[in-house]
Amino acid sequence: MTPKLVAGIEPPYYTAVFTSIRPDAPEGYAETASRMRRSVEEIPGYLGHESARTPGGIGITVAYFRDLESLDAWRLHTAHQEAKAYGREHWYDSYSVHIGRVERSYGHERA
Repeated sequence: MTPKLVAGIEPPYYTAVFTSIRPDAPEGYAETASRMRRSVEEIPGYLGHESARTPGGIGITVAYFRDLESLDAWRLHTAHQEAKAYGREHWYDSYSVHIGRVERSYGHERA
């Protein structure tokens, strides 16, 4: 599968940047992550996300939302709150979340 970046979103929009440190492949993580991907895609105003993880356990996920209301809908989503609580207890050594408003966006794709 060729990776694809989220592109072509007209600003302004919002990002939730989740950075974390966790062991590689903890039990139950992949299933929960897949379930969360399906759930967030149902949130009106969700625009997409990109993720990367190093072999050493540092991960970054950037999720894009049209407005703060859609981002808050995801933050308050019951299954998401349950997954976050479980992750704090069982998976993540540490994490941080950064919320930002995007004023300008551009990119490049080789033809």
